[in-house]
Amino acid sequence: MRTRIITTSVLCLMLSGVVACQPADDAKAPATSTKSAAPAAPATTSPEPVAPTTAAPATSKPAKAAKATVPNFVGMGLQSAQDAAQELGFYGLTSHDALGRDRMQAFDRNWKVCNQSLPAGAATATDTVLDFGAVKLEEACPAKEGAAPSTADGKMPDFTGKSVKAARGALDSSTSITATDATADGRMVLMESNWQVCGQTPSPGAVLNGQPVEFMAVKFTEECP
Repeated sequence: MRTRIITTSVLCLMLSGVVACQPADDAKAPATSTKSAAPAAPATTSPEPVAPTTAAPATSKPAKAAKATVPNFVGMGLQSAQDAAQELGFYGLTSHDALGRDRMQAFDRNWKVCNQSLPAGAATATDTVLDFGAVKLEEACPAKEGAAPSTADGKMPDFTGKSVKAARGALDSSTSITATDATADGRMVLMESNWQVCGQTPSPGAVLNGQPVEFMAVKFTEECP
């Protein structure tokens, strides 16, 4: 028995360089696969959409306004004059108080045309603004419109005979203004377009430096005291 064990040991030593000696009941190690994974398919990217190019629209020149001959509107009712002007293509219409009182033409049928900004017979573009100077039906047209008061030179204008409303409109909107009855009646000056200036402080020609302004006034149907 001892001889067999020694013989077996010697035999194992001799064969150790070729095959490792393992007990007969050892389990074989599972074989490992040497195959490499298949390479992944390259990612494909869809091409970016290209915005369609459109040609720039051709620029067209604006159409020129039509021309028309300006009629004589003087003596016509303001509403009738405006209607006639619009029939010819004049839609830029405005009007003002020819007496310089700065009254609004609230009801055009109650006013008549005294003058017009475009002379009769002139051929002009229909987009030109047409301005009518007008008075109420019962009033006479002035021979000539007076120039509107102005403070462009920085001095106090002479507002005598002008309406309190027109005087107020000529001054800076921040000016403190007081209008009082020039008579002894002490009436309140409510509708300023119906009152005319008889006196003023500061006096005409005074330098305007933001000082308060006072007007003494009476109604247009009255004479200044």
